[in-house]
Formats: sequence, C-alpha cells, structure tokens
Amino acid sequence: MQIHLDSDKCQGHNRCYALAPELFDVDDYGQAVLLVDGDVPADLHDKARLAAANCPEYAISVAE
Repeated sequence: MQIHLDSDKCQGHNRCYALAPELFDVDDYGQAVLLVDGDVPADLHDKARLAAANCPEYAISVAE
C-alpha cells in the first residue's frame, strides 16, 4: 500500500495526525506532513485508510 498527501489541498484540519500520528506530522504552519516514504507498513494500513477517509479536503489518497 502507498499513501499520498497532496499538500496543495491540505487546509490544516489535522485529522490525519490525530488519527494516524505514525503516518503524519504537522509542520510549523499547521499543514500535514507525511512521515512514510514508499510502502506503508502492513500494521498501519487501517490507519492510512482511516486518515484518507476522514480528510475533509480529500488531500490523502491510498493506493492498494
């Protein structure tokens, strides 16, 4: 599984960070930062899907 963050769409709601802090962080401006480069570890697949499903700006996409 791969996860992608479109930084241009991010509005800083930080739901991704609240739901999956293992995958996301927040920069100094409140924008999401993806912590995973490449494949998402298998034990975090559910959290990646949850973060994508809860992003109000649809800035997160998951490719299975």
